[in-house]
Amino acid sequence: MRIMLKLVIDCDADAAWRALHSPRAIAELYGPLLELAPLEAGGMPPSLAPGADVPVQLTVGPVPLGRQLIHVSDRFVESAEGPVRILRDSGMPLTGALSALDVWDHQMAVSPASEATTLWRERLVIGGAAAPALWPVLWGIWQWRAGRIRALAPTWAHDPAPADGRDPTAD
Repeated sequence: MRIMLKLVIDCDADAAWRALHSPRAIAELYGPLLELAPLEAGGMPPSLAPGADVPVQLTVGPVPLGRQLIHVSDRFVESAEGPVRILRDSGMPLTGALSALDVWDHQMAVSPASEATTLWRERLVIGGAAAPALWPVLWGIWQWRAGRIRALAPTWAHDPAPADGRDPTAD
């Protein structure tokens, strides 16, 4: 079973790519609905490096939902529209309701839509006997994510434009 997103967001592709690798940015996508907390004593790494295994705890308020292992790999492809960067989380739910899934494959792709915007695509593939029951819940969470991605994307730029629209380098 699949859940897919496709949206254009207000930040450049480099900023979106950095956000995909930022545990803080990823955690903000679920907030304030869900909290993503590190399970390792050292906390979350500053960036999700390819090959990293990062165990996290998901909670809603004080209620634990389960533990998840994030395992990141990166892929780069050329398409007719230009370069596409893909982050794949092939980790697995370890505990909680999602651990009943046999398949968890989450891929997020970013590519330039324009100089200042990014085409963001996601595909989550789940499988197993529990997938039909969990799909509607995950679909709802992914719609929440889409709204959060749109809202947070402008904050991912290193040098956001001033609110008054003037060019700060022109002075």
